[in-house]
Amino acid sequence: MSSLLSAQDMKREFRAVWVATVVNIDWPSRIGLSSDEQKREIISILDKHKENGMNAIILQVRPSADALYKSDMEPWSMYLSGTQGVAPDPYYDPLDFWTSECHLRGMELHAWFNPYRIKQDLMDSLDSKHILNQHPDWAWEYGNRVYFAPDNPEVWQFVKDVVVDVVSRYDIDAVHFDDYFYPYKIAGLEIPDQEAFLDHGGAYLPDRKEEWRIHNVDTIIQMLSVAIKEAKPWVKFGISPFGVWRNRDQDPIGSETKAGIVNYDGLYADVIKWQRLGWIDYLMPQLYWRDDHPAVAYSTLAYWWNDFGYGRSLYFGLAPYRIDKTSKYKLWKKDKYFLKQIDLLREMDNIDGFGFFSSVHFFRDDLKGLNHKLEKKYCNNLAIVPTMPWIDNIAPQAPGNLIRDGNALSWEAAAAHNEMDRSRFFVLYYYKETSDRYLKEGARIISISDQNKIVFEQGIKKGIYRVSALDRLNNESQLSEILIVN
Repeated sequence: MSSLLSAQDMKREFRAVWVATVVNIDWPSRIGLSSDEQKREIISILDKHKENGMNAIILQVRPSADALYKSDMEPWSMYLSGTQGVAPDPYYDPLDFWTSECHLRGMELHAWFNPYRIKQDLMDSLDSKHILNQHPDWAWEYGNRVYFAPDNPEVWQFVKDVVVDVVSRYDIDAVHFDDYFYPYKIAGLEIPDQEAFLDHGGAYLPDRKEEWRIHNVDTIIQMLSVAIKEAKPWVKFGISPFGVWRNRDQDPIGSETKAGIVNYDGLYADVIKWQRLGWIDYLMPQLYWRDDHPAVAYSTLAYWWNDFGYGRSLYFGLAPYRIDKTSKYKLWKKDKYFLKQIDLLREMDNIDGFGFFSSVHFFRDDLKGLNHKLEKKYCNNLAIVPTMPWIDNIAPQAPGNLIRDGNALSWEAAAAHNEMDRSRFFVLYYYKETSDRYLKEGARIISISDQNKIVFEQGIKKGIYRVSALDRLNNESQLSEILIVN
């Protein structure tokens, strides 16, 4: 793909933003907001990212063994009210609200879970009904935090049940994990799993503890891979790992980097194995470095990851939070270099999009220029999330009965044979010229939404309109019959 292509040529591209809830990084902006204030912030966040051309939100729904949704398994998150276990008042379900508002805007909602973190700080208070009070043997302290033990089969089952509960009850589009599996190592402090290793190490005893840890993480990923698809076959499973799998001096196929922390040996996450074996549907490595970094250069890693798609989706995690005019690093002083990172990934054959960490930075006064460039140049078209044909590649039927009623257009969704085939979003195309009316080009898309109606507040333009349908995996139907507005 040539870097000379404009954003208008990018009809299919994953464009996401992480919305972190842990310690109120992105949303809610602080604890104790009223339900209406929380909702207003959600609307503001979504409108901003839709304006910037984004088509997916990665919402942290389980930051610390708690819930940003109604759950019978875990307490309401403390990041809502300040006290764990307290529901929004007046009551509403944040995840349900986020999901419906995303879909209204033609955006996917990826539910982001932290599998093992329980306490951000040892001083955090747990709700009396928290599962840890029933099973204190499921967890251990490491540093100033408390984690579920990644080696405990009962923990695996519990985490799987938590995820499947959300998949079953909410209309989410994907399950998302980031880089936190085993905790990042603390110098001079051993991970407290020696007793568990002696009890459950099996064939890995006596001296293959690190392989055993990798096996433990493999196990829960494989369990989730099966369970998610059993609950809802169309729900995707994605991982956003730390940006380095292994260094070349650790493995012949590792990257030409000198990272002090790596996925495989530090977090015990063999992420490219999961991609290769089809346990996950996408990888989005966090490439948060600049090109002149002495140990981990962005371009070096970008080209390395491009070779490890294995026929599944690959996106890159990018870091607008690094842009800072006071930075001691020249490349991060302005947004110019950050935008060049997007240019580079768009040149690569196997990279289908990106995610930005994180939402709050797009509301900074000093990044107004970045917002403008995304809106007007880099993401100025409405892009459709790429398909995942290994899950489903059958397109839905085209919508019918496209009609005009004043300044509104409406249409009817075709009947679906099953839920996988249901029209989930509608794509409205506009053409000035009659000769172009058969083209499904990205430049002609004027709306993507889950609604079968659009109202033109400023009046409807003369021209030709057609509409298509996207199913749950973004397979696109044929175009509807034309509607000419004179």
